[in-house]
Amino acid sequence: MSDKMASIDILVPSYNYARYLDECLRSIRSYRGSEMRVLVIDNASTDESVAIARRHASEDSRIEVRARTKNLGSTSSFNEGIDWAHSDYFAVLCADDLFTPGALARAVAIMERHRNVNLVYGPTRFVMGDDEASLASTDGAAEGYQVMAGGDFLEEFCRTGRNPVAGPAVVVRTSTQKRVGHYRAELTHTDDVELWMRFAAIGDVAQVDATQVISRIHGENKSSAVRDVHMWNVEMERAFNVFFAGPGANLAQAERLKRLAVNSLAARAYWCAVSHLVRREPGVANLIRFALSRRPSFAVLPPVGSLMTRGDAMERIAATLRSVTAGGVQSTRG
Repeated sequence: MSDKMASIDILVPSYNYARYLDECLRSIRSYRGSEMRVLVIDNASTDESVAIARRHASEDSRIEVRARTKNLGSTSSFNEGIDWAHSDYFAVLCADDLFTPGALARAVAIMERHRNVNLVYGPTRFVMGDDEASLASTDGAAEGYQVMAGGDFLEEFCRTGRNPVAGPAVVVRTSTQKRVGHYRAELTHTDDVELWMRFAAIGDVAQVDATQVISRIHGENKSSAVRDVHMWNVEMERAFNVFFAGPGANLAQAERLKRLAVNSLAARAYWCAVSHLVRREPGVANLIRFALSRRPSFAVLPPVGSLMTRGDAMERIAATLRSVTAGGVQSTRG
């Protein structure tokens, strides 16, 4: 290990998040573990975002502000940040989110210790809208972590049809970020999913036990625009298609992994259609159409095995039965 102190660059994309930006930047500025630079890219906000960012920049020389006169979208900001970065490590933290105390130090220490690890993530604590995002309630003292082979991480994506990274922020090795490239603009809601798969295709990842990020859920962030299981399936399928048509095409098990991903999405759609039907909820037709168009065999042989691989399978079955008993009007996410 080199005696040189590790360095990190952090991008903060912002658009009309004045009510959150101050707290976001304070969570970053509290880090003192290594050399750091922060770039705030404002996408032509009409609120006080730029003024808040510039105030922080005047107080902390590590912060730079780029105020756009035209909103070019979040993907453009992400990719400009990638081009700007030159430190050892790189992270993106959206202006409505917070790093927990110790989050950056944990990630940097792991990648300094394990040179084969290119990406570090951990649990995210979600808060609703303007609810108090108390840092005091996070498990910031936890120091455990596990290193996973990139192939195992990619397998988890395909086996579950879900993003194992539960939150919006990871810390990555900048040299690897430059190698795998930019976020894909055509993937409006799953650009991060496809990018993490590219990381997994060329190196290992680590998951820490401690909460790394506090993320706000509100009507203005991207994930809120995808409101049902069917649309998430469609968006996840797009990410898999882009990955396996590009960097993933050359993987030794590309065909098997792609079949696994399609099967997992189809199985989820099938069982969500069943639960929606039982609970008399809308969306059954889209779900069953998606499932059978990808796996016609499900029409005669339901994917029972895939249901039982879910850790919460029995809990969800029980919840559905309870809703039927209560009249079939309760709603749980599929």
